[in-house]
This record gives sequence, C-alpha cells and structure tokens, in this order.
Amino acid sequence: MSYDLHDEALQEFRVAVPGHAIRNVSVPQLIELAIAHREGQLAANGAFNAITAPRTGRSPKDKFIVRSGEAAQLVHWGPNAPFEPQHFDALFSRVAEYVRQRTMYVFDGYCGADPRYRLPIRVKTELAWHNLFAHQLFIRPSREELRTHRPSFTVIAVPAFRARPERDHTNSEAFIIINYERRIVLIGGTRYAGEIKKSVFTVMNYLLPRQGVLPMHCSANEGKRGDVALFFGLSGTGKTTLSADPERRLIGDDEHGWSDDGIFNFEGGCYAKVIGLTREKEPQIYDAIRFGAVLENVVLDDERNPDYSDNFITENTRCAYPIDYIENAKIPGVGGHPNHVIFLTADATGVLPPVAKLNEAQAMYHFLSGYTSKLAGTETGVKEPQPVFSSCFGAPFLPLPPKVYAEMLGERLRKHNAQCWLVNTGWIGGAYGVGRRIDLPYTRTIIHAILDNKLDDVPYTEDPMFGFAIPAVVPDVPADILIPRNSWPDKTAYDEAARKLAQTFKTNFERFSDIGAEIMGGGPRI
Repeated sequence: MSYDLHDEALQEFRVAVPGHAIRNVSVPQLIELAIAHREGQLAANGAFNAITAPRTGRSPKDKFIVRSGEAAQLVHWGPNAPFEPQHFDALFSRVAEYVRQRTMYVFDGYCGADPRYRLPIRVKTELAWHNLFAHQLFIRPSREELRTHRPSFTVIAVPAFRARPERDHTNSEAFIIINYERRIVLIGGTRYAGEIKKSVFTVMNYLLPRQGVLPMHCSANEGKRGDVALFFGLSGTGKTTLSADPERRLIGDDEHGWSDDGIFNFEGGCYAKVIGLTREKEPQIYDAIRFGAVLENVVLDDERNPDYSDNFITENTRCAYPIDYIENAKIPGVGGHPNHVIFLTADATGVLPPVAKLNEAQAMYHFLSGYTSKLAGTETGVKEPQPVFSSCFGAPFLPLPPKVYAEMLGERLRKHNAQCWLVNTGWIGGAYGVGRRIDLPYTRTIIHAILDNKLDDVPYTEDPMFGFAIPAVVPDVPADILIPRNSWPDKTAYDEAARKLAQTFKTNFERFSDIGAEIMGGGPRI
C-alpha cells in the first residue's frame, strides 16, 4: 500500500514531499520488511531484535522545543532548550528533501485511551522496525477509525539523517525537536525508539493541562474491587515491573492522564526494561516477549535465544509489546480515581526506607522533588547510578512549569482522598557498591500490603531526618530492613549519609521559590 506523503502537516511548510510510503500495514508485513532490509533479527522467541548503538538510551541534551506561537510564553524555558523557528524551518526543509528520496513507513493511531482526550497522531519512520514499535506502543485504530483519521500531530523519525551542529544549531548529529505551533516532531541521528514514545508524551504534557487533565509519568493497575493504584517513577525504578501483577489488571505501564472521571492510559503497549529478566521474577513481562514484540539491544546467543543477563551492549535493554500481550490487561485502559499513589525511587545512597507513608505536605514535596538515582544505560553516557532530582518524576518531558502539574496533583489527592506512599526499590544496608538492592519479592509484598490496606493499623515510626512515617511491621517482610539505619553495619556512616541526602533535597528545593510554606514543611528536618 502507498499514498502521497504530501499531507496536511507538511503542506503547512509548502514543501511537496511526493515520496513513496507504506502505510498502516500489518505486524507480519513490517517484520518481513525489517528483515528484508537487515534492520535486525528474529529472536528464537519470535521477537524482533534491533541494535541502536551507539545511542542506546535517550539523548536529553539533543531535545528542543521550537520557541514560537503560544509555546514561546507557556513553555518553562531553562529546563527546556529553545529552538528558533527559522532554524527549524531550515532543518525541516533538509529533512523533507531527504524523505522525498526514500520510502517511509506510516502509522496512524492515537495517544490516549479516553476518546474525549485522545490525540490523533501520525508516525512516519525511515525504518520498518521503528514503525512496528509505534504500532505496538500507541493505540491502534479500528478499520472504521482509520477511514476518518486526521492526525493532530506528526512525528517524523529519520535516524540515518544526521544534523550538522554548526549549520543546524543542534548540539550534535542527533536531534529531537518539537514544534507545537506546526504540530510536528522531528527526530534524527538516533535509532533509539524510545525517543518516538517520549516525544509524544511531551506533547501530551503540553496539551492536556489546558483541558483540565493531569498528565502523569506513572503506571497504573486495578484490583478486583475496582481500586486503582498509580506508580510514579523514572525509568528503572519499577513502574513496569510492579504494575504487571497477576493479581491485578494492568491499565498501563508508563503514561496516564487523570481527568474529572478517573485515569486513562496514553498508550496501547508497554516498554519494559529487560536487563536481568527471568520468568520466575517477572512472568508476565517474560511471556509477553514473543512474535510482534520489539527487543532493543538484547544480546542473542548462537541459537538466537535472548540473554537478558548480558549487558554487553547496554544496561538499558528494552522490549516493546502491545498491552494485550499481558494476560490480565484492561482494555480500553481506563479506570476510576486512585486509592493509592506510590512514588518509586531507586535510592543509591541506601538511606531511604523500603516504604514510608506520606502526609499531604510530604506527598507534594516528594512529587516536586522527584528523587531517584539515574540508572546505567537509561541515558547516553550514564555508566552507574547517579543521584538525580526530576520534578514530578518526569522533568525531561514537562514543557510547563512543575508547579502546574503539582497543583493539579494536590487538588486531586485532596478531592479523592488518595493515600501517598514512598517506596524505595534501590539499595539497603549501605550505599551502591556496599549495600545490596532490595529483593524484588520483598518490594512486591510491600506493594500488596499497601493495596490490600494491611498497613492501616500497624505501628509506625517517624523518621527523625525526613519526618515521614515508617511502618514497624509489614507482613512477610523482615523487620530489620524496614528501618534503614538498622540495616547498616556502621550506624555513624548511615547518619552521615542521611544528613548528606537531606541537604541535597534541601538544596534542590531552593529552586521552587514560589512554593508555599506548608509544602516546604514536608521536606527533611535539617
């Protein structure tokens, strides 16, 4: 199938792009095309495996927003790098000329499971496997919906096109540029498919707040009683792993909106880290990796069996698969208002407890802080965990000031009486390199205790440095790991590490000069 690439989005630039396009074809056809063009290999389990080196993670320093139209006044510049419209126009013209000479693959679909707020998107890719990725990650339209589909945003991904920084005003050969006025995203110089996904998330984070919807970097699932839980956290903290629970229905693994009627998934698929993956620890994700799934940067043995323990290419090995590959997924991905909101952090200092209960001020403080440790491989150049603060657990994807999202969250927490928790999936008994990472079965047990309301009536201990309440008892979890100081052999070393981390929190929060005293009181006592 083909069609004229000279569509509405490109007409805005008055650039004719009459290139051939393969549009909205089936998964087997996309896999055949990817194999025919040697874009990757089929693994023994049927998944398609592609290598994206040298860029095996996001490239945040290469992401820009065009400073034009309403965005010039609304975008939170500083964290978001501006790109001048005349430079975008010039680069777009070069990309259009490049596209004109090539076959492109086109996916038409949606971002957003709630029809009232979904965004019609079009993803045009130079690589067939990138289009397979988009097909499996976003919401796939019915045949009837395809007939009337009109994209509100177009993503153009051309990894073999490399920018010339001195000419194109980029920082490197790679670029991810969002133009809200023109409703176009340009991606070049990188094969890492996560840039496609996250650029659309950034678009939703700009559009939805003005419609009264809070966009969130979180996973979500639903219990048998219809009770909904949200899991906030950056990559590698456990959003996908902990929300994929055989005892609960998966709503989505990464990105959601919270409207007046409840929550809804942005996506039609999942994008899981698979380093160290085993069926014993993560059976739902393991079994979802089959024909139609897309592996990134996974080492295959001589018989093409994936070796999920091998980090030779990167720690950030990934798999994308449609959400219906999870047996108990909820489709469409919509749910009621959350009962529990869980902030996940992979604390590499070993200071934070495996679980803590937060009051409203503490919830707002930790949401705005968004503390975790940036894990190896998630971004280019990261080799081992680094402490990082990412506002609202998603700063790289927030075009508006963090206060906008924080105030929306606070209003919803109060209105719907949702309880907030801080859960550390990182290190205990010492810092990274000395202590150990908390066992996943213990974290799962903690999550179940929260969601089953088993922590309502247990005794709590107030943390002297951070002020939050730590349960003294969690059924089936050793008591000696619940209080972090107790799990450190050297108590003096723990006290010093806790003071240092608390000061880091305080220093980071100094940038929120317009936040009220009540929220400031939710921080550490130093």
